[in-house]
Amino acid sequence: MLQTLRNAWKIPELRKKLIFTMFILLIYRVGNVIPVPYIDTATLASYFDSVLSTTILGLYNAMSGSAFSKATVFALSIQPYINASIIIQLLTIAIPSLERMAKEGGEEGQKKIAMITRYTTVGLGLLMGWAYYMMLTNYESSYGLSIVTHKGFLPGLVIVLTFTAGSALVMWLGEQITEFGIGNGISMILFANIISGIPGMVNVLFHMAWWQILVVLVGVAALVLFIIFINDAERRIPIQYAKRVVGRKVYGGQNTNLPIKVSMAGVMPIIFAQSICSLPATICAFTGRTSGWWYTHVWSSTSWTYAVVYFLMIFFFSWFYSTIQYDPVEISNNLKKNGGFIPGFRPGKPTAEFIQKVINKIVVFGAVYLSIVALLPIIAGNLMEGVRNLAIGGTSVIIIVGVALETVKALEAQMLMRHYKGFLD
Repeated sequence: MLQTLRNAWKIPELRKKLIFTMFILLIYRVGNVIPVPYIDTATLASYFDSVLSTTILGLYNAMSGSAFSKATVFALSIQPYINASIIIQLLTIAIPSLERMAKEGGEEGQKKIAMITRYTTVGLGLLMGWAYYMMLTNYESSYGLSIVTHKGFLPGLVIVLTFTAGSALVMWLGEQITEFGIGNGISMILFANIISGIPGMVNVLFHMAWWQILVVLVGVAALVLFIIFINDAERRIPIQYAKRVVGRKVYGGQNTNLPIKVSMAGVMPIIFAQSICSLPATICAFTGRTSGWWYTHVWSSTSWTYAVVYFLMIFFFSWFYSTIQYDPVEISNNLKKNGGFIPGFRPGKPTAEFIQKVINKIVVFGAVYLSIVALLPIIAGNLMEGVRNLAIGGTSVIIIVGVALETVKALEAQMLMRHYKGFLD
């Protein structure tokens, strides 16, 4: 990876893209520490660390680079955009007109889908900003805290609009990185948010016993290698194309394959599973019931009951995402139209059934992989008290490794394109 970055830096065009990407990330990090007006961020951060860190809000905070717990301008971060993208993706499957726009509209249709996603992001940002403001005011009345320093309609409007404008600006910054920088902009921003928490983790690590430090370092290294191995793993279904004679030309007759990645759903099953499993703890935090046997042994994110439910939800969402991404019937029909077939299976229904069988096996293996990555920090935290304070999540590790690999591949593709010697040389 370092060698790839060094080689990319020597190419002027790639150097400009790298500098532009770092500049945008710098602007984002500056906005991540600018507080919203009329909010006592110190009181909010203290209360967040003591009560809300184990709820779904703790996940939002990690994804925002600790901006959510400090109520900064970019507190909502990329959550509105991610939610809007998921909603539009699901609606594209459910609404025929959107599906036609996405599939048959070409580049113009994709631009319209992107525009709808942007408007949805602003709407969700407004809704989430209002919900965040109401949460702050409810905490004040319930716990006697002094978080919102100025009351009234105008201060509330300023706070909500600031949150909304921040989410829209984050979306725009991500699009600028995607268009003029290196890699996917939203992924790069998410990567920067998670990386920003590493210095705090290192500080906590230094206060642990030497053998705990050794176990953590070895475990993280093994986890990263495991994620890299699975990230590139795929099941390749062999496909043959029959020969067709059109005039004097012969088409087809070639062998290829249909690649199905093991980690086809990426990190999304973990995010959705963690959101749902953290919902009871979030409700307990809202109602002030963050103690007692039920909270400690059932709803808390460190309990074994939580781990079991977490495991089952990861399996469910892995299967759900596989049904969205792969339609065996459609794949089989496309193969049949293009004269392709899987050796040993008739075109049509037998081919679709075979593809579905392969996908089901891969979904099980991919769900087991995600479960290991997600549950390993929870198990290690229950066995060693110091590890729990590190706040290392499987989601964060997968995102960091995945974005790093995607960025390296993007740089290598850019360098290959610029060093390729074709027929004109």
